[in-house]
Amino acid sequence: MENFTFWTPTKYVFGRGVEMQAGALTASMLGRKVLMVYGGHSAEASGLLAKVRASLSEAGVEWKELGGVRPNPTDDKVREGIDMMRAEGLDSLLAVGGGSVIDTAKAIAAGVPYDGDFWDFFEGKAAIGDTLPLVVILTIPAAGSEGSGNAVITKIDGKVKISIRTEVALRPKFALMNPELTFTLPPYQTACGIVDMMAHIFERYFSDTPCVEITDRVAEGVLMAIIEEAPKVMENPTDYDARANIMWSGTLAHNGVCGTGRKEDWASHAMEHEISALYDVAHGAGLAVVFPAWMTFMAKNHPEKGAQLARRIWDVKEDDDHKAAMEGVMQLKKFFKKLGMPVTMDELGITEPDIDLLVEKLHEHKGNVIGGYYPLTPTETRIIYQLTI
Repeated sequence: MENFTFWTPTKYVFGRGVEMQAGALTASMLGRKVLMVYGGHSAEASGLLAKVRASLSEAGVEWKELGGVRPNPTDDKVREGIDMMRAEGLDSLLAVGGGSVIDTAKAIAAGVPYDGDFWDFFEGKAAIGDTLPLVVILTIPAAGSEGSGNAVITKIDGKVKISIRTEVALRPKFALMNPELTFTLPPYQTACGIVDMMAHIFERYFSDTPCVEITDRVAEGVLMAIIEEAPKVMENPTDYDARANIMWSGTLAHNGVCGTGRKEDWASHAMEHEISALYDVAHGAGLAVVFPAWMTFMAKNHPEKGAQLARRIWDVKEDDDHKAAMEGVMQLKKFFKKLGMPVTMDELGITEPDIDLLVEKLHEHKGNVIGGYYPLTPTETRIIYQLTI
């Protein structure tokens, strides 16, 4: 196990009705001039925004609103938020939504105090310094952004999708998590979220760091819980306990606990980012296509961890590591398909993927070699992209 520092300063307030604490917690922990960021009409139609507004008003918190954040969030909305905060003298942010909304708010929080272009952080031209405080009301369990210091934004010019990662700077101050707010999520969106949180665990689980049995078992335990609870949610969307378990799984998958003391991978996320940047598909759906392809490549070239996963998660009895890992891939695909997820490019709606462009963009943005579990050059990533067809 490697040396590590683990600090998760986010306060999680979990359960029925906790969104009504937004005003009091914002007033006590942040400023009193807030930018509320949200997505489409669902938060308004459900009555959630009305509740949040009433809570803020009761606590004496002033606010402005920035709506219209879309899936695969883009830089134009970040720039709009930065300009609004500066013009209005706002001092903190409240994100009401899922990963796209939260990531947009994080980018705004980093960009307002910075004299240059916020995109400098994503291109590695500048390091994040001062940030504005951020709080979250989670409505879509998936990205885990409510408990991480990470964000992903797409730059419209050039269709460039890049992530930034911080240890502490962009972690929300608190996250209000009411599973009831997820009852009305469409089945496809629910399934995409389940795949996303599983992928966050896989990126940490596939590691060459030795003697990490504790985090192996933590990751396996969360994966097994997701696999058990996901069908319940898909069958009965208003099953509170199943929704609660799925919501908390998404947080544990990405708040860092599964990755302590070990080297992580993240090649599959990088490969999927190019797909969703170019073809504008749902991130979770893209991961459902990429991860089995990546695992198939690893079953041939570096099968040990995949074989362990197959035996412990899917109860595969095969002694040969390659065969065991491949059986694990087949079980994972079967599970994804049971959720209604695609497992090929064609099923994703991409009939003729431009493999050359995907490989070119991937290595242009991420370097000639990617991946912490197994080094992938353009030769290997081309093979993996071809395995998605």
